[in-house]
Amino acid sequence: LKDVPYYSPAPDSPEIRYMMQRREALQGVMPKRHSAVERLATPPLAAFSSQLSSSGKREISTTMAFVRMLSTLVKDKEIGQRVVPIVPDEARTFGMEGMFRQLGIYSSVGQRYTPHDSGQIMFYKEDERGQILEEGINEAGAMSAWLAAATSFSTSRFTMVPFYIFYSMFGFQRIGDLAWAAGDSQARGFLIGATAGRTTLNGEGLQHQDGHSHLMASTIPNCVSYDPTYAYELAVIIQNGLKRMYEDGENCFYYITTMNENYHHPEMPKGVEDGILKGMYPRTASKKRGSKRVQLMGSGTILREVEAAAEMLEEQYGIAADVWSVTSINELAREGRALERHNRLNPMDEPKVPYVTECLSQRAGPFVIATDYIKAYGEQLRPYVPGALTVLGTDGYGRSDTRSKLRDFFEVSREWIVFAALSALADQKVITKQVVVDAMPALGIAASKSDPTTV
Repeated sequence: LKDVPYYSPAPDSPEIRYMMQRREALQGVMPKRHSAVERLATPPLAAFSSQLSSSGKREISTTMAFVRMLSTLVKDKEIGQRVVPIVPDEARTFGMEGMFRQLGIYSSVGQRYTPHDSGQIMFYKEDERGQILEEGINEAGAMSAWLAAATSFSTSRFTMVPFYIFYSMFGFQRIGDLAWAAGDSQARGFLIGATAGRTTLNGEGLQHQDGHSHLMASTIPNCVSYDPTYAYELAVIIQNGLKRMYEDGENCFYYITTMNENYHHPEMPKGVEDGILKGMYPRTASKKRGSKRVQLMGSGTILREVEAAAEMLEEQYGIAADVWSVTSINELAREGRALERHNRLNPMDEPKVPYVTECLSQRAGPFVIATDYIKAYGEQLRPYVPGALTVLGTDGYGRSDTRSKLRDFFEVSREWIVFAALSALADQKVITKQVVVDAMPALGIAASKSDPTTV
């Protein structure tokens, strides 16, 4: 035969009748998805009021802020019993030891030994009714436990709210295949990449210092990722994630990086919630007038370097600098790519404008973005930034040193951000190149400095 036609028996043929009878006896056609998913009532943003307020004189890290939010969630009357904290050995590093006594660490046989810290109030308490899953130094086991809890809404029709907290370097890099399986399985839950940032986890060298986990997260279509700086940003993101996944039933999971650097956290400004969730919002706007103006963007702990750089530019060089908190480069880039596709497929319609373009199109000056991750992370925004963009990042291997020295080494410190802004202004002939040259000694920058990727 020239062609082999596909043979399909008639619906009333003996073969089809037999197959349908057997299928019906085996509870219907397989595979099939169940749409009847249990929905949970999630707490409002006001439940995290302490994170929305100023930290006052106290300096805390975003990891500490997260643990406080987790403590609030496990006490919630609606979802508290559904929350599953999961850690692979580093619970004390993350400041979670207070939960040992409050919740207990799950063990099917209970506590069968006396822990070395039994004399302390927050001792290592194992319990048959424990709520924390502590998997030892086993990221694959911890991620597998998270995956089981994150898909329980479908596999057992009992919705759970898992939070897996880990060193961010030992997340996607070690268990990337399981993270991909989570996306494929339409898992719902939170992955918390704690002690994140290549220059922020400052004393543990290249093995531990993460500068690329957000890029790896960006490869999973239904992984929503954020790199917040302040506690109020973290609160808005987690509350929205709870609502999207457990109230609205959206099939996605969250990856959020938190840091171990302590600093002051301001009160949440009014009306920034939408910008936080979309991926960026204006943090401060310079009141200085004139043609010398730049737009500075940053995320995570490096946003604070950006804020300091803005002050230096204004006070030392007479240049106005507006500061943007970029909570999610991945979400901004995804929206940009989606709108590019939409505009290409609908050439006769009014083109849709990406959110990042909309934010920056009415702002004067060149644009500089700095993060604690490799430059490829920030480069995702280049097609949507309406002007010259300089991207600073932490390409290269990590080092064990102080944070200030690491940020100088990777060229993401406040001085390097100021230098990038001056250089961009000189390229646009707003200032002379001599201003840039004269600024270098004052900023501690030498042309002979080695490229961080070659050292």
